[in-house]
Amino acid sequence: MATQLTTLLTTTLTLLNQFQETLTPNSATQSQTKTDTENTKANQDAKPLALLSASSSALKAQVTKLSLLAITTPFTPSAISTVLRAVNESVLPSLITASLLVTPVEYTKAFHLEILTLSRTALAEFAALVGVVKEIAEKDLSDKEKKDMSKAEKDVVTVAAGRVWDACDVVTNTAGKGVVGFVMHRVEQWRDLIRDAVEEIEEWDPEEGDDFFDDLMGGEKRDEEEDEEDDDEDDDEDKAALLERKKVTLRFLKPIAQIYPAVINNRLKNAGEVPLSVKGGVAKLEAVMLKLGKVPDLVDEAAGALYEDDAERSAQYLKNIRGNATETMTLLELPWDQTKGANGVQAAGDKFTVWSRTWLKVMEEVCKSIETA
Repeated sequence: MATQLTTLLTTTLTLLNQFQETLTPNSATQSQTKTDTENTKANQDAKPLALLSASSSALKAQVTKLSLLAITTPFTPSAISTVLRAVNESVLPSLITASLLVTPVEYTKAFHLEILTLSRTALAEFAALVGVVKEIAEKDLSDKEKKDMSKAEKDVVTVAAGRVWDACDVVTNTAGKGVVGFVMHRVEQWRDLIRDAVEEIEEWDPEEGDDFFDDLMGGEKRDEEEDEEDDDEDDDEDKAALLERKKVTLRFLKPIAQIYPAVINNRLKNAGEVPLSVKGGVAKLEAVMLKLGKVPDLVDEAAGALYEDDAERSAQYLKNIRGNATETMTLLELPWDQTKGANGVQAAGDKFTVWSRTWLKVMEEVCKSIETA
């Protein structure tokens, strides 16, 4: 029986490698492209996220059994084989199927890639645990005295099992939050990055000199004080201009930072499955992530250009930020289930619609100062 178990463990490892390959982005995309049209209705009926959550929870439960059996004396190959067969024949196929049903068309590219990554991680961690169990089985097969496992050996199993549990929990939580929850989490992360960048700019003082360098060069500087009086006046003018550009940058970035909590509270929180069920909703989510996701890097670049006193480059980054932010506000102007009226007539919308239109007007005024700063 022990020999049969080692064969089954080897088969399981091979299967896990194949499944991990199936869940690589290129392989998954190829398998989905063939049946995208046929699967659209099937995806809705199958409820892939519910299946994904159930299968990852089932894998976690089977891992608990497997780890306990692996460290319990006497070692029982038949019981472990039963667990592995259940995983191979039911749990893993369900996990793979659910992961592949989370298509880019139905769930956005970003969420699709996230699910593939998280599922592959769970499989990789499970493979590591199976490898540990295989070593135990091979040792038991060759150990005539059947010695008890040491604490260190048991710890290896429990640590490996813990890593699988953690990976499964992440899959379950991500599936439970769904696409909108995933997007909201990303927007929250970008919001925090922008807040940090704005705080750094606020704290930055271009008037601060390099005291260490000034002290080091003190002797020479005293000899040159008279020659540098004119330069000091120029420096004062430069610092004043830089302070003004800092003020303009902050005036510009603060309404940009306001977008993120506004979008979270009015278009993502409590939105449920509405963005996925309305026409163009998934594409809109995709675009929002693409545009809002670019802004934190652009803010960092704009700040860097400001610190380097490169007004032209800083202004260009600010214009790019405005473009992404404005397009986002235009996309989300109306509630998910409303469309713009015919002949360019503005729909009533909701309170966020009013806020977004006001925001656009404010940005028109704020951006006038970029050219003159």
